[in-house]
Amino acid sequence: MSLALLAILVAAVVVTGRHQGTVADADAPGGPSTTIAAPVEIPARPNIVLVLMDDFSLDLLQTMRSAEAMRQQGASYDRAFVVDSLCCVSRSSLMTGQYPHQTGVLTNTANLPNPYGPIGGWEAFSAYGNPERSVNAHLKHSGYTTGFVGKYLNQFEPGMTDLELPAGWSEFNALFGSAYDGWGFASSYVEDGELRVREHAIPPASATDEVKDAAYAGTVTEDLALDFIERHTPDDAPFYLEVAPYGPHSRVDGDTPWPDEPLFPPAMRDRTGHAGPLGNCGRVDCSDLDLDDLVGFGDDQSDNLPVRADGTPAPGWKPTTTTLWPEDAVVDLRNRARMVASIDRMVERILAAVDDDTYVVLTSDNGFHLGQHDLERGKGAPYDSDAHVPLLVVGPSIEAGTRPQVVNNIDLAATFEDLAGLEPEPWRSGTSFAPSLLEQTAKGSRHAFFEHTYAPSLGLDPDRVYSGGTIDVIPSYVAIRSRDALLVRLDLDPDWQGTDYAWEFYDYRDSAFEQTNSYADPGKRAEVRRLQRRLEEFVACGEQRSERVRPKCLALTR
Repeated sequence: MSLALLAILVAAVVVTGRHQGTVADADAPGGPSTTIAAPVEIPARPNIVLVLMDDFSLDLLQTMRSAEAMRQQGASYDRAFVVDSLCCVSRSSLMTGQYPHQTGVLTNTANLPNPYGPIGGWEAFSAYGNPERSVNAHLKHSGYTTGFVGKYLNQFEPGMTDLELPAGWSEFNALFGSAYDGWGFASSYVEDGELRVREHAIPPASATDEVKDAAYAGTVTEDLALDFIERHTPDDAPFYLEVAPYGPHSRVDGDTPWPDEPLFPPAMRDRTGHAGPLGNCGRVDCSDLDLDDLVGFGDDQSDNLPVRADGTPAPGWKPTTTTLWPEDAVVDLRNRARMVASIDRMVERILAAVDDDTYVVLTSDNGFHLGQHDLERGKGAPYDSDAHVPLLVVGPSIEAGTRPQVVNNIDLAATFEDLAGLEPEPWRSGTSFAPSLLEQTAKGSRHAFFEHTYAPSLGLDPDRVYSGGTIDVIPSYVAIRSRDALLVRLDLDPDWQGTDYAWEFYDYRDSAFEQTNSYADPGKRAEVRRLQRRLEEFVACGEQRSERVRPKCLALTR
């Protein structure tokens, strides 16, 4: 990767109002009515709550009752993507509305020592001024009460950094990294303007399911979120709340709370043998979740090899075969669905607690592959399994239905500012999709750009369980995603001082997944060249940190 490219790469929303509403099982005949707000004018200063899941793949959306209720009554964005399908990189870009080359957050961890300074994690986020550029800081400055609950940024941990209240937050209830394991973690709270830490102990193995679930990270996240909403809904000042559950991310610690813990740990009430023979997978029977839901699993990757610009073959970068057995992939898929069951209940309760001037956007920091692309378990790739995420919004004045616009998660910050009646900050690269909430056919983006930096993780990376076979083999890339196609420019040279470009192109009108690299197909040449020119213009933009984004660069997604 060239230094020039390095310079470029060093780099569910609930908006609430004032009247009580309820959400019930969208499929339950005779159940309580779902009373998400009827269309009214947008409130001048609505409350905003972002619900951001962790490693949630689209194959799990079918399991969520709350998501189905939101789909029926709100806006669903079927072409929503993330700028980089890696947790900390994606979250940093979401908060700032900036590409990774602007935030300087390129990986999950700082990866120090290196000649460039911190390249990821909280250390990079903080060092490059991102807390002050984040949307919550703008909202707080304008009079919003801002709150955070759940998973924040990698390496914001006791003992790893001096814990201070990040800029822009009135209340800050972060659950620290041991919450990945479900039980036995610490969390933060604000007292007298200072950030303090409390411990959440692991219940004994002999404890009842109820006692264990009360201490589960998902339950603690839900309780803190509902408490914030209850306390601040009557306020005159509006609020912004980000709720970030750890599910359905895997465990990261081999020292489990109890023996025989699964890699993906659900709440006890949703496990096999606790909620029926196969457990609770929400709207679907667990037995119905199988390999067919992992779109592209088992596809022969020999026709996916990258090619040079002139169409000649380039070296492959993926493993020649996955070591994840089909039966293990199904076990993981079902346990991930069981983890989502607790998130589903939380979203239902949030929707029941907020006022009826409420916009709800439910989304994820990235997707997840389970054996697709011969990549075992993980994320980080530009493919739909990893980069394509849910985006659902309910609220006042929303015209129900599916939206055709392409949305990137860097668009959320500008959208929140727009809804709050604020001008988006000039350094935002994302653009507001708020007009499409009111009108399905409103003009919006037709393209999304992705960035990813190759950097094998050093230190305590929560995704180290996937290292080696998946994340650490994915090369640097920039990519452009249209409604129907994906063009990826890979840099196969792992040395940041050099470049070795190769290309992949996939047309989703030919297949629902990335079945064949058709970059060199003469029939695709016109579309490839069109996307290539736009991608080259994107790479040439390269604004940094708080630099104003030029209008021509903002327009590239249109």
